[in-house]
Amino acid sequence: MGIISWIILGLLAGAIAKILLPGRDPGGLVGTTLIGIAGAFIGGWAGAKFFDHPVSKHFYDGATWISAIGGSLVLLIVYRLIFGNSRQRR
Repeated sequence: MGIISWIILGLLAGAIAKILLPGRDPGGLVGTTLIGIAGAFIGGWAGAKFFDHPVSKHFYDGATWISAIGGSLVLLIVYRLIFGNSRQRR
């Protein structure tokens, strides 16, 4: 898969992660989208590094999608933990 495919996969993985983990995000739609893209890259890297499953060359490989969505979920949770209270009014 090329870089454009990973960006598209990241956009979709970020949207799916947002559906699975609803609520207010400190970064809004743009922040969630960027987290999805980064999560796709990190999930693909983690799958290849730790689970001995190289990144597939096919866009529709289930393991690639699961690793991308998992990476997006992890990053979204960490992002909410770090910056979650920054949008509260004082």
